[in-house]
Amino acid sequence: MAAAQGHFSDHSDGIRGTEKTAGDRVDPTETNPVPPAFGRAVEGLRAVRLRPEIEVDPTRPPQRLAPYAYALEAAVVDGEDDLADGRLVLLHDPAGHEAWKGTFRLVTLVRAELEPEMAADPLLPEVCWSWLTGAFEARGLAYGEASGTVTMAGSHYFGGLAERRPATQIEIRASWTPREGAAGVPDTGAHLAAWCDLLCQIAGLPPSPADPGAGTTSGAGVVSLPQRRGPQQP
Repeated sequence: MAAAQGHFSDHSDGIRGTEKTAGDRVDPTETNPVPPAFGRAVEGLRAVRLRPEIEVDPTRPPQRLAPYAYALEAAVVDGEDDLADGRLVLLHDPAGHEAWKGTFRLVTLVRAELEPEMAADPLLPEVCWSWLTGAFEARGLAYGEASGTVTMAGSHYFGGLAERRPATQIEIRASWTPREGAAGVPDTGAHLAAWCDLLCQIAGLPPSPADPGAGTTSGAGVVSLPQRRGPQQP
């Protein structure tokens, strides 16, 4: 991650990297600018103040998913170790999208490494999904059409890598439609903050006292994962 901790890097302008049509970049200096609603939604993402453990940087958005897209990547960092990382994509179709039931959509991928004994919990996928929905509820966010998957994958090492401990990675893929507010613009900043709550929770960080949901759980018996080791060296 190249960004400064807790906020976007200075070289991000919140518009660069959007897609007008599949394969066509939109430059804010061009005579045909991005829709005002999308521009305000992107600026909402850039205005958020995040926990200092989180590093955020804009990245190239996917193509062909929507006429306009903006993407960022983030990592929860402890020293030189990434405890969890993820990607959040904001999509916008001014004409609306039947499956979204709105003109905006947020799509995410979140990953973290678990201790093997934790991965043995059969309820862990349900718990991790509840962290996502609980993060929205803790911040009072309205959303719809949520869908996704929680996947666990284990690795065992042999031969020259046999001294490594078995590793299990959990991966959350999800998308949801943020409810639109004034002028048809959703509170993207609040959704980013909730997403970062999920990222910190799956990384095993304790809740921040400044967070709206600090000290609460997102479901019965749901607690943060214990602190995990960072990525193993090759």
